[in-house]
Amino acid sequence: MRPRSTAIILCLLAAGSLYATDQNKKDDPNQIGNRDVGKCLNFYSVEKEIALGKQLAEEVSRQAKVSRDPILGEFVNRIGQNLVRSSDAKVPFKFQVVDDDSPNAFALPGGFVFVHTGLLKLASEEDEFAGALAHEIAHVAARHLTCRATKQELASVAGGIGGIFLPRGIGGIAGREAVSFGVPMAFLQFSRTDESEADYLGTQYMYAAGYDPNGAVSIFEKLSALQKTQPGFAARIMSTHPMDADRIDKTEKEIQRILPAKSEYLVTTSEYTDIRERVIAAGQKQADRTKPTLRRAPESQPDSPDDQRPTIKRHLQ
Repeated sequence: MRPRSTAIILCLLAAGSLYATDQNKKDDPNQIGNRDVGKCLNFYSVEKEIALGKQLAEEVSRQAKVSRDPILGEFVNRIGQNLVRSSDAKVPFKFQVVDDDSPNAFALPGGFVFVHTGLLKLASEEDEFAGALAHEIAHVAARHLTCRATKQELASVAGGIGGIFLPRGIGGIAGREAVSFGVPMAFLQFSRTDESEADYLGTQYMYAAGYDPNGAVSIFEKLSALQKTQPGFAARIMSTHPMDADRIDKTEKEIQRILPAKSEYLVTTSEYTDIRERVIAAGQKQADRTKPTLRRAPESQPDSPDDQRPTIKRHLQ
């Protein structure tokens, strides 16, 4: 065997060994924070990713109805930051609440997460809510958002658009198809592979934070049920987070395979119950204010029985 061929084989074996090591770490929740889960071809440095996310988040804040409830905002941020501390993420996170009945949440590059009030209404227990947030945190930790944008730029070049790399940053992507709040689809729509990895990592993060990982399965089942009961309402969510029975089944099996059972899990808290009831009550109050009302003219009371008789107006001769 020639020396060059031997060197190539040794390099391949070394690469395979490194991949196996990385995969073993990825399967071990005890290694969270000490593994690189964001490996991909990426045109964006971490600093540029944060700057881009900040620009997009400002656009969302201008167009969306961001909640002004400080108690709700503090609670959601506290739950989110607790999960971040139990994740592989390398960027600071900011969580904001949007007054929107669709049970959704979405993450932008660099750790900017927006949570719809509808998600709190759908998630009856805290571990379900944590499962949804952990999923979004996983997308950021694995850098799915900018990895996907990089692939789209490469595809544009391969397709002969411009013949050179498109400008990076918000200016280079603003002309593409946009979705709610003016955020380009490149930063909201994920492949099934990305969704599967976010499910996988997210359940580990909530497990590491002390939550019952089966809460992730439960919220997935509720979202899936919406497709049958309210297909139009669920369409907005499923366009960016496709959901099916195989995905739920896979998450259940992965929980059994890699997460050792604990004697105790956090399922829900009285504080979460209070916050959820606060959101539901606020939504009902808003709905009552927007209902149309009929204003009736005050009825006059007759002074005597004669006033109740009809009168006839005659033309003067």
